[in-house]
Amino acid sequence: MPSVLFVCVHNAGRSQMAAGWLTHLAGDRIEVRSAGSAPAGQINPIAVEAMAEVGIDITTAQPKILTTDAVQASDVVITMGCGDACPVFPGKRYEDWKLDDPAGQGIEAVRPIRDEIRDRVEKLVDELLAHARGGADAQPSR
Repeated sequence: MPSVLFVCVHNAGRSQMAAGWLTHLAGDRIEVRSAGSAPAGQINPIAVEAMAEVGIDITTAQPKILTTDAVQASDVVITMGCGDACPVFPGKRYEDWKLDDPAGQGIEAVRPIRDEIRDRVEKLVDELLAHARGGADAQPSR
């Protein structure tokens, strides 16, 4: 089963929304992790509200510290503004998603971020599941 780690600084907004989308779209076909280089005390309530609007509940998620083990255990590591805090290991697929930070933003500003994350996660799911099936159009995950 492919595994994905979403990383942002506080693990309170973008990475949690991405993890929520991936869990929602892929179910148990892809393992999902998220972490932050400097985790916040709680998830951004506006991110929770934005996800609830599309029927995804991330209220039980908690910000977690980024660990070397989490990176090593993941096939794909997607960073969202964490800079050089994410350890790099050979053989891992890394992507840096340039996304606005929802911290301090109102719901009107967070909705487009949520929707952009959904679009990127949908493409990622298609790639990973095609690769898992051995599809010719699959992107390598290692």
